[in-house]
Amino acid sequence: MASLLAALLHLSVIAGGPDWYRFFGAGEQMAKLAEQSSWYPALLTLMISSLLAAAAMYAFSGSGLIARLPWQRPVLCIITGVYLFRAVYGVLFLLIAGRFPLLQQATERPVFMLASSLICLAIFLGVRSHWHRLS
Repeated sequence: MASLLAALLHLSVIAGGPDWYRFFGAGEQMAKLAEQSSWYPALLTLMISSLLAAAAMYAFSGSGLIARLPWQRPVLCIITGVYLFRAVYGVLFLLIAGRFPLLQQATERPVFMLASSLICLAIFLGVRSHWHRLS
């Protein structure tokens, strides 16, 4: 459900426009591109949304809610690894950003970075704790 909600949230960001890109941590450059009616922010966000929707479908498949999808276990391992990477990356990024002036601008939204990292960690831990039950 978390992956599906994240996919829907990304679609909402596209609809919400530049202010939503800013609020949800996409950065000022993406927001400015959206203000200029560039196709790039919407296309990138749509691609992320599609990947999150695919992750949700594989999670639903692994839990038996929908039919088994091809390469289910390896794909679920990759998805779980991506969530773990994002969780660790976000926290480490916040810890080291203060030491490097170039990275300080990228931490415009530290609360968002920490919250999204914790959500990714929770997803990873949830999948890990239920791995033996997945079909």
